[in-house]
Amino acid sequence: MKKQEEKTKNICLLKKDGFTLYLVKEGDSFTDIKNGDISILPEELIAKRKNGDNISADIENYAHKLKRQEYGKKLNYQVENLLFLTGAGSSYLFGENGKKGKLMCNLWDDAVVLLGGKQNMDVFCEKVKYSDKDEKNEYKKNLEKVLSLAEKAKDYITETIFTTEKENENTEWNIAYVITEIKKMIKENCNLQITSSESSSVHEKFLNKITKRKSSIARVKLFTLNYDTLFEQAARKGNYTIIDGFSFSIPRIFSGRHFDYDIVIRDGSRIKNEDNFVPRVFHLYKPHGSVDWEKRGNNVYQNRAEEISVENSLMIFPQENKYEHSYEQPFFEMMTRFQAALRMKNTTLVVIGFSFGDKHILSMINEALEQNPSFQLIIVNYRDTGIMESDMFYKETGERGNMMMVNETFTEFVDAYPNIKIYDQSDEYRLVKIVNEGN
Repeated sequence: MKKQEEKTKNICLLKKDGFTLYLVKEGDSFTDIKNGDISILPEELIAKRKNGDNISADIENYAHKLKRQEYGKKLNYQVENLLFLTGAGSSYLFGENGKKGKLMCNLWDDAVVLLGGKQNMDVFCEKVKYSDKDEKNEYKKNLEKVLSLAEKAKDYITETIFTTEKENENTEWNIAYVITEIKKMIKENCNLQITSSESSSVHEKFLNKITKRKSSIARVKLFTLNYDTLFEQAARKGNYTIIDGFSFSIPRIFSGRHFDYDIVIRDGSRIKNEDNFVPRVFHLYKPHGSVDWEKRGNNVYQNRAEEISVENSLMIFPQENKYEHSYEQPFFEMMTRFQAALRMKNTTLVVIGFSFGDKHILSMINEALEQNPSFQLIIVNYRDTGIMESDMFYKETGERGNMMMVNETFTEFVDAYPNIKIYDQSDEYRLVKIVNEGN
């Protein structure tokens, strides 16, 4: 009996107030769908099982259908203020030429290779007094914490901590050099490309769906904590206009006032003001910086990522004092805009692929939950084992009517996101594209 219980897994697919959706798995087969402890398997599937049919795939498909119906109902309305916040989950495994988006644990593995192997990584961890280990006595892959400790130690421990040899040439590594090289590696890994229609299709589809909005309500605001430019590349391929804080002239220089601009058609024959707003426009904010941001003097420029050194790049690299950097420009502008957006009436925030590891962002979301009565929060993350009780906001989601947690990958979420065709601007887009190609 005990062995049978151990084989049974309840995979939580969705959680909200009054409804917790479980997909029950026994061994390799799906056997039931539950709301909490109560089976909600439909009669037609029960009948098929009684006939001796294998309904494992049917059960799985029906559970995901229920899940998507639930969050689809939330997103099918034209919310007055629609915000998205994306983390690594919206970039993971996207990219071309063998370079794909990675998680922090993958970057730890790359750092081990960069430093010449596990032995050198262990020396580095020991020197900066990083002591977090797992049950196998191996260092936990927390690159953010290691870099934080290294930043504190670099001015006090300046001697060489290990040496590597490559092509008969020795390289001496001290802590400061390790930090610089890891930052270069992170920047290089985040310079992702999606030039083909196939590789950019998911992000293009995402932009297409979220920008289908009534012209009388606010533009959608997309906040991403990723350094890469996947959304920008998809926008260029899809002929979208991005309001990202940079000037529309060349060179592109950052100023917060650009977020207050919009794109309209100067056509006096239009009666309604909202008809003058150009379609396919969205706001893009990058609170942790970008691979193509460069600091020159007192200004921030947008430039080719390959031409920007790590020293001049504007990226808040993984470290525990990220909160302090958010008070510097242009990061302060981004965070101020995020907080202001969360305080607006009738606001829905959809969080995708973010672990809530950033305290300053978490505190702003908590403030909105506590003080904005019309605020809605939808959290979309993916794990094979489903939503866990240890997840951030798990308890609150079961108690509040304005929260929902969904176990879904970015690609699956984009596919299932409601396609509101009544606000489809594809005809106008085709006209613009034809005119552009005619030029």
